[in-house]
Amino acid sequence: MKILFVIDSFYTTNNGTSISAQHYAGELRRRGHEVKALCWDSPKNNASENLTDGNFNTAKFHMPVFQPLMDKHDFSFAQNDKEKVHTACDWADVVHIFVPFGISWEAIHYCNRIGKPVTAAFHIQPENMTSSVSMGKVEWFNELFYRTWRRDIYNHVRHVHVPSRFMGSMIAERGYTAKIHPISNGIQDAFMEAGERKKALGGHKPEVKPFKIMMIGRLSQEKRQDVIIDAVKYSKYADRIQLVFAGRGPEYDKYVELGKNLKYQPQFIYVGRDELIENLLETDLYVHASDMESEAISCIEAFATGLVPVIANSRVSATPQFAIDGRSLFTPGDPEDLARAIDYWLDHPKERRSMEEQYRLEGRKYSLTSSVEQFEEMLNEEVQEHETISLKPEAHASSHRLESLGRRLRRVAAMF
Repeated sequence: MKILFVIDSFYTTNNGTSISAQHYAGELRRRGHEVKALCWDSPKNNASENLTDGNFNTAKFHMPVFQPLMDKHDFSFAQNDKEKVHTACDWADVVHIFVPFGISWEAIHYCNRIGKPVTAAFHIQPENMTSSVSMGKVEWFNELFYRTWRRDIYNHVRHVHVPSRFMGSMIAERGYTAKIHPISNGIQDAFMEAGERKKALGGHKPEVKPFKIMMIGRLSQEKRQDVIIDAVKYSKYADRIQLVFAGRGPEYDKYVELGKNLKYQPQFIYVGRDELIENLLETDLYVHASDMESEAISCIEAFATGLVPVIANSRVSATPQFAIDGRSLFTPGDPEDLARAIDYWLDHPKERRSMEEQYRLEGRKYSLTSSVEQFEEMLNEEVQEHETISLKPEAHASSHRLESLGRRLRRVAAMF
């Protein structure tokens, strides 16, 4: 099957949606499908050249005023080149939309016009975008995005992939009419294999001071790395904690300044998968402080390697679902409550080691292979439904009526 991924920025490694698209593309190709991306960017190295079977590229769209901020997030919009969008969709057997922006709108409506199977994903919460301009908690502003995307994108497809049941409920209660498929973005086997290696070596690294606490994610307002830095100041272990933040983003300078008064100033790294895994294996505790997440695949990657997570219990985040019990939750945005949770786990190393094994086993439920199998089933369901509808007499009649109307409109236009 020829599968087209429509995603403005495909090759960035600092954006969870793009990384998931890359992983899905690789796994689908391994399963025998041909996958191409419609995007603005191109492979950055030899490894990324093999992510797809080639791409359809548009130009990069430079957003007035906000482009410097978008560059810090490693994301840019693709130019809505209708001719290239149409060419890409014509090539595919089925089209899958990852993000609800310009080229996605054009692709969905073109597919509907020509009768091409098309599905969509809801990965990006409006809050992820509005937080970048300090409006993440302005409900009416976020609701405007939910309504606009529902009207222009998601109610024009039959199937929507969401990375968590939480996200499924968020859009269902807002009147999204497509069939919702909660499928994890999935983690690569390398993280689970690392967890097995850790267990084979005794389940935990030797206690080496300082304690290492890690979070993975963009350095952006909604990820709330600032809460972790502030929490260390309230911890009884303040002089024995080394924070490590894996990611980059617009809040880097702010977080460096915020951490200057800690005994061990925070380390900021931006590394590939294998080096990330090695860092996780040297870590004592994982903290995910984000206010909003559609899933937080990085949290799954962390506990799959055998780490206890401490997670912000936010009402607009799917990540609390991963907490096995309340000891792994803290009040979002509250550094004192986070310090309490950190101190508990550092105070009880035997309990922590026992729970590490439970979390490691929990991580095995989220394998990329399993996720892509479910995703493939969704695509097949769309293709089969599309074929069934196309065979119905009324569908052909409707098509002929549209063609006839189009011919009449063209004749009228030619008169002027």
